[in-house]
Amino acid sequence: MAEAPTTTKKPIIMVSSTVYGIEELLEQVFGILNSSGFSVWMSYKGTVPLDPTKSNFENCLAAVDGCDLFLGILTTNYGSGKDGTNLSITHQEILRAIKLQKPSWFLAHHDLVLARGLLRDLGYRTAAERSQLNLAGKKLIDDLRVIDLYEAVIKAEMKLADRKGNWAQPFATTPEATIFVVSQFLRFAEAAEFVKEQPLAALGEAAKGKRGQKK
Repeated sequence: MAEAPTTTKKPIIMVSSTVYGIEELLEQVFGILNSSGFSVWMSYKGTVPLDPTKSNFENCLAAVDGCDLFLGILTTNYGSGKDGTNLSITHQEILRAIKLQKPSWFLAHHDLVLARGLLRDLGYRTAAERSQLNLAGKKLIDDLRVIDLYEAVIKAEMKLADRKGNWAQPFATTPEATIFVVSQFLRFAEAAEFVKEQPLAALGEAAKGKRGQKK
């Protein structure tokens, strides 16, 4: 009797971001990751698993819990989905991924990094100090909490020597961002394909055989 074909679960990567102004980038990121063998969860594309008994916030956070890998894209737009003065959905997703220590990668728009640097030069170095500013009607950054989020990603509150997993790749254009995505995630796709072709159990048996030959 022929053995039933084995199926290998695709690695699940969640892409967390706002949408406004980066639609082209999100389309390209989805295409790159999807064609590389990942199962891509992205709210913009409607691929996040939904439980109709849960709220949008609950579904998004459950997706963070369930994904294998996490890609966060930060821009100068803080994003929608805020419940009153609470954190936006994107903010909550990224903080959840950090808390759960998900294998995470981050892109941060050049203008966001620049804005943070300028505010620090002007004496607004902390979230409390930045909260004194009134951004009503301003176009560059609609909510200064996006800088708080960036600082959480780069672990700005920790000593430099203690920071791990704090890389946030700056980008100014869609091609710059896609270069980072291809470079970082193609190797995971290749590793997954290797495991599919050479199951770990088989590799273990091969290693045992080699040890036996040495006796």
